[in-house]
Amino acid sequence: MPRPTTAQLAYGSCTVILSTLAMLLLSQTSSGVGIAVIALSALALGLLVSLTVPLPKPASARASTVATGNGVKAPATVPAGAAPEPVREREPVHEPTAS
Repeated sequence: MPRPTTAQLAYGSCTVILSTLAMLLLSQTSSGVGIAVIALSALALGLLVSLTVPLPKPASARASTVATGNGVKAPATVPAGAAPEPVREREPVHEPTAS
């Protein structure tokens, strides 16, 4: 399972804190059971919010978009019959050693 991003942690934490305060103030409950129900529902809501935050795109997905002149990014198009270029092996660099 991937680690949560900073945005996911921030949105989830803020959701838990703010929704708990709002529900406690609106319900005006003072019983332990009511507070427990509100706390559990706030935790569930925070988990839902943190999981629905969009994840950053991988580098390969970012590289496959090209910028158009009007500022809108469009996916790079590759002809259907085009084969990927083969990867060439790098040759070692031969330098004289200092003696």
